[in-house]
Amino acid sequence: MNQILGWLLALAAIAVGYLTQGWQGLVLAFTVIVFWLLLQFGRAMRVMRAAAESPVGHVASAVMLNAKLSAGMRLLEVTTLTRSLGQRLSESPEIYAWRDDGGATVSPEHCQTALPLYLAQQRLLHHRNGIPRHHTGRSDRRFEHRR
Repeated sequence: MNQILGWLLALAAIAVGYLTQGWQGLVLAFTVIVFWLLLQFGRAMRVMRAAAESPVGHVASAVMLNAKLSAGMRLLEVTTLTRSLGQRLSESPEIYAWRDDGGATVSPEHCQTALPLYLAQQRLLHHRNGIPRHHTGRSDRRFEHRR
């Protein structure tokens, strides 16, 4: 959910609660907001607990992860997909990398904790006779090939 929309809904709940029920409605609105925040915190802790059990920067298939990435995904959503914490490559902009056993690496760039207009840069490190082993041929992704 968009942060601004979430805060506007919280403000609306407080206003409606106060206008319809007085101070009891205000207390109810604050209770609902705190409950929602606790649910979000619990979700983040569950994702981090699952990610802590995996090696840093490791994913089962970098190509499948790259296919699942979309614009606007938050780092928590990417961590949920990978079940692993990414290896930090850069702090500004935030760039984390995940590598699979075959050597393919996915490093999405996060601007203010969300993926920008679908920039998922996939570096393919495996070469066979100078030709990359994996190539989707899609024009909306940039590939770098290293030997």
